[in-house]
Amino acid sequence: MIFRETPVAGAWIVEPERHADARGFFARTWCAAEFARRGLSPRLVQVSISHTARRGTLRGLHFQVPPHAEAKLIRCVRGAIFDVAVDLRPDSPTFRGHAAVRLDADNRLALYVPEGCAHGFQTLTDDTEVLYQMSAPYAPGAARGVRWDDPAFAIPWPPGDRIIADRDRQYPDFGGCYAAAR
Repeated sequence: MIFRETPVAGAWIVEPERHADARGFFARTWCAAEFARRGLSPRLVQVSISHTARRGTLRGLHFQVPPHAEAKLIRCVRGAIFDVAVDLRPDSPTFRGHAAVRLDADNRLALYVPEGCAHGFQTLTDDTEVLYQMSAPYAPGAARGVRWDDPAFAIPWPPGDRIIADRDRQYPDFGGCYAAAR
């Protein structure tokens, strides 16, 4: 596997290292030892998949609070997404920064999102499937979110009409919440 740093501390783009021949190719997409060598969580306790029917659907920005914080490895296995990790860790040198990458079925890239970061994506094609590998099980009581278009993050989302769930539309403005809490 090839690990490429992103602008968010601890978030990585993970590219399968292909071993190809006339039949096609083989590549590892997960290795606990390789993740641990880079200081990334090698714990894998849950795998989920989401299907999104329509292009322009935006999901997020989601995270879980401690003690249920989770690291995620996100891969698009059908279609394409604009995938984003936002650093919500106040002690991080990249606090409020974001990393964005196109994940699609052809490039086979994955985004590793560390604990303490929010995650979201916008579908770029119809009929998109996303595979999530997580270091902690989903805990509904620990689920939180921040507004996808919060100016504090300045995420350059792809243009166009968006389909957004009411829950995601109603998340708070992180910048305002953070300033009020200090």
